[in-house]
Amino acid sequence: MIKQYFKYVLQSVTGMIGISVYILADTFFISIYSGADGLTVLNLVLPIYGFIYAIGAMIGIGSATRYTIRKSKGEKDIDFYFTHSLLWCAIISIPFLLLGIFAPGQTLQIMGADQVIAELGADYLRIVLIATPFFMMNYTFTAFARNDNAPTVAMLGSLAGSLFNIIFDYIFMFPLGLGLAGAALATSICPIVTMLVCCTHFFGKHSSVAFQWRFPSLKILFSCCQLGVSAFVGEISSAVTTMIFNMLILGIAGNTGVAAYGVVANISLVAMSIFNGISQGTQPLVSNRYGCGNAKDVKTLLKSGIIISLVVEAVIITSVWSFTDLLIGIFNSEGNEALLAYAHNGMRLYFLGYLFAGINIMLVGYFSATDRALQAFVVSILRGALAIAVCAIIMSKIWGMNGIWLSFLASEIIAFLVILITGRPKASAPHSIRSKTQT
Repeated sequence: MIKQYFKYVLQSVTGMIGISVYILADTFFISIYSGADGLTVLNLVLPIYGFIYAIGAMIGIGSATRYTIRKSKGEKDIDFYFTHSLLWCAIISIPFLLLGIFAPGQTLQIMGADQVIAELGADYLRIVLIATPFFMMNYTFTAFARNDNAPTVAMLGSLAGSLFNIIFDYIFMFPLGLGLAGAALATSICPIVTMLVCCTHFFGKHSSVAFQWRFPSLKILFSCCQLGVSAFVGEISSAVTTMIFNMLILGIAGNTGVAAYGVVANISLVAMSIFNGISQGTQPLVSNRYGCGNAKDVKTLLKSGIIISLVVEAVIITSVWSFTDLLIGIFNSEGNEALLAYAHNGMRLYFLGYLFAGINIMLVGYFSATDRALQAFVVSILRGALAIAVCAIIMSKIWGMNGIWLSFLASEIIAFLVILITGRPKASAPHSIRSKTQT
């Protein structure tokens, strides 16, 4: 089992890093194309990416988790979950599509852009918002592939999409002269590439995922989203943090400060994707063992996930502190000294939050995988929105920019303490729950 577990985690982490490369490739090429202003545009768009990814993750991963738990209990009438998830992604993406068509510039201004930045980024955001259905549905394809014993396919799909993004970011932006719109176009095609790769499994002989039609049900959607809340917050936390930080930093350091935070936030996306990958790689096996009532294996998987998270936390923090200026330089093609100064302190202080963030993400994912939705929801909302907002606002008033950077650490400490106070998670379902048919 442990060998299988490490295989799932490694492939899930690789796939999640692949997704984060969507944004990193944009950041690198945009920094070359339009410097600090381009980085400001991208950082103002990052929260919108986060909201889109979070909704898609909650629906897709939650549906796949509910499907796996019910399947492991031998229940019937579960073949609709895949198509039901895709249908809800399409429905919920409609408001984003309308914003992209009619008001991309105004949306950027709401996010804090001035007139110059809004005009520079309008076409970029328009394309991204129109591609919302693909970004959301991507999570359904990869989550169901992982839960259907095809984590390799999900990983290869994510890597194929990322490779496409890196190559065509350059082609669209420079040889074809499309600029920021070209970067958005390359990024928007990436999830399509990933889904096409996943289709090689779903239409193959080893797939057990069916395509049964079910009329959209809010009750079923809510049941699935309960188990996808950890994935939701894993994605939304970066979006909420970025949005709040942008607003606070604009008042303290202006566009240059936001550009510096853009560098920190984009590198942080890679770290966050690693921990989300550990959590999501753990979920299928934990859900399966939990559904079967195998408490021993569930505890073993939890212990393994915590150990991996601790090791990765140490590696990430050590790497960031050792290569701070080198990492910043990748995205600072103009050699902007003010940007470097802000980002140097920001990188070192912000990444201290990963002393606790990795463990918190792992534990919240574990709660969802064992059908402990309420605890997952409470801790997720706390660390993903409430604590970080309160800490950032208060600490910025006291310590300025350094207070903003350190608020991530403070919020993760608060979330960790809440996890300890709420008690140990259950490792197996009681018989009355295991034997009951769930929606």
